[in-house]
Amino acid sequence: MRTEKINFYSEGDKLSGVLYLPDSDQGKPFPGIVQGPGFLGLKDAKHYIMMFEKLCAADYACLCFDYRGWGDSEGNDRGWVIPKWQAEDIRNAVTYMQTRAEIDPNRVATYGSGGTGGGNAVYVAAIDSRVKCCVSYLGVSNGRDWLHSMRREYEWIDYLKTIDEDRKKRVLTGSGAIVSAREGIMVQTPERQTTTIKKDVEGKIPDAMPLACAEAILEYSPEDVVHKISPRGALFIAVANDAVTPEEQSVKLYEKAGEPKKLVLYKQTTHYGIYNDYFDDVAANVVDWYNRHLKYHKVEITEKK
Repeated sequence: MRTEKINFYSEGDKLSGVLYLPDSDQGKPFPGIVQGPGFLGLKDAKHYIMMFEKLCAADYACLCFDYRGWGDSEGNDRGWVIPKWQAEDIRNAVTYMQTRAEIDPNRVATYGSGGTGGGNAVYVAAIDSRVKCCVSYLGVSNGRDWLHSMRREYEWIDYLKTIDEDRKKRVLTGSGAIVSAREGIMVQTPERQTTTIKKDVEGKIPDAMPLACAEAILEYSPEDVVHKISPRGALFIAVANDAVTPEEQSVKLYEKAGEPKKLVLYKQTTHYGIYNDYFDDVAANVVDWYNRHLKYHKVEITEKK
C-alpha cells in the first residue's frame, strides 16, 4: 500500500487527507473509496488504516481526511461536529477523487465507521448520485434517537431543556455553552472509558465542543433519505447489544433502504471489541460488497414485463 498526503478545499477551508493506493498499477484507474471519520475521529486512526490495507490489497484506492476544524484541516470552528458540514466535506472529497488520474471517476463509493461516520456514508450516498454504493459500519440512522438512547428519561427531558436554553442564549449573547464532547454530547460507556482503540490519536481529539453541536445532531436523520440510494447498493454492519451505537440504528437504515441492501449483525462482541474479534470477517464483507456493487455501466437498460 502506497500513501500520499493530499489537500483539497471544502467551502473555502483547506482540508488535510491521506490517499491510499494499491502497490501495483495493475487495474488503474482504480475504483475509489472515500471515508470521513466517525464521531470524534481523525484520519490517522490505526483502526481506519487496517481497513485501507485490506481495500488496497483488493485494488481499491482510499481517501480519508480530517473534517473542517479537525486534526490537520483548516476551519475556524475547531472541534465542531455538524453533520451537514461533514457531508459537504465528504462530497468535496468525492470531487477531489474524480480529479485524480489514478481513480475511475465513475466508480466512487463512501465508507464510514462509528456513529456519525457511518451515518454520513449513507447520507452522502443518498443525496449524491456520483456515489455508486456505500458501507455503513456501526452507523447512526437518527441523531435524536441516538442521543436519547444514552440517557434515562428524566435526564433526556432535562437535556432538551438545556439545549433550548442554550439556543436562546446564543441568540441574545452571540455565544453558547461549551460542554464535554464525551459527557455533554455523548455519554461515555464503561467500555469507552477503558478501550485503547483510539489511543494513537487520543491526544489530538478535543474534549470540549459547543452544545450547539447537540442541536445539529438532533436534526440529523440519515434514515429519512436512505431509500434514495436504491438502485445503488447499501451495506450495513452492526453489533448486537451495542451500548455506543445500538444495532437498532443499523436495522432502521436497512429496513428503510431500497434494494440491493445487506445487513450483517455480529454477536458476542462490543462496539470496540469487534475490531479484534471480527475484523477479518468485516473486511471480507466490505470488500465483497464493493466488488459486487461499485460498478459503472455505460449502457443503462430499464425494462418491465
